Amino acid sequence: MAGSSKIAIYGAIGANTLIAISKFTASFFTGSSAMLAEGIHSLVDTGNGLLLLLGIKRSKQEPDDLHPFGYGKEVYFWSFVVSILIFALGGGFAIYEGVHALQDPHVIEDPTWNYVVLSAALVFEGIALYLALKTFNKAREKSGNIITNIVKSKDAATFAVIIEDTAAVIGLAIALLGVFLSQQLQNPYLDGAASVLIGILLISVATFLARESKGLLLGESARPEVIASVENILKKNINVSDWAVPQTMHFGPDSILMVIDVDLANELSLDQAEKTMESLRIEINHKHPKITQVFIQNLQNIEQHQ
Repeated sequence: MAGSSKIAIYGAIGANTLIAISKFTASFFTGSSAMLAEGIHSLVDTGNGLLLLLGIKRSKQEPDDLHPFGYGKEVYFWSFVVSILIFALGGGFAIYEGVHALQDPHVIEDPTWNYVVLSAALVFEGIALYLALKTFNKAREKSGNIITNIVKSKDAATFAVIIEDTAAVIGLAIALLGVFLSQQLQNPYLDGAASVLIGILLISVATFLARESKGLLLGESARPEVIASVENILKKNINVSDWAVPQTMHFGPDSILMVIDVDLANELSLDQAEKTMESLRIEINHKHPKITQVFIQNLQNIEQHQ
């Protein structure tokens, strides 16, 4: 899954780098506030892509004494950093530039540069968004809409790219509309207003991404259907008489920790009990490869020791 995430991120980085250069060039020649805000937006997105790649790389580090469960949550941390950068640098600067343009408005004399760059940027961003969605659709559930599946997803790197690219496409449409109306109506305030709207969009997107990343950082459980499947395995095992609801936590998109308290049949010997728990671990891991660590405790043994 990490390899697929990288493809989406590389596509976004390439597109945003070219687009940022084009937008800054157009802004220099036309003086458009909305275009400058979009240039900053693309520059921030480029840096964000690099941070997500860093997060994926660091999340692959082997467990050590300080982090016995590995570094899988690194990608969640860097996704949270990305949300802060979108909020502060992308949204904050766009609103600042928009307010500045409203205070000192200038009519764009020749918007040709803006139209060319924004149209090309829409194509590039559309391609990047398509790659991200294609990657995400390979792993997501077939039921439910895209927003619902993003909320459920544990692959922060991929859904961060989707959120960024979606915001970029909408932001480009706002910038294009702002430049067009500003030129057609000879109203320079519309260009500044478009910049403010782009800023509000980015802040909204950043807030959503921060919320999702925060939940994963704090330790979200596996999806209900995964837990139900594990309980079905326990139910079918004749040596298991009762169990508590499995406790789970994601340590990365493809790494789940699971702890299960079971009550084994009274007549089992110690050796039989150990073999039963080992067979359960193997079956659970075979059924759900993402459950990389399974800890099963026999409630009877715990009560005896107490």
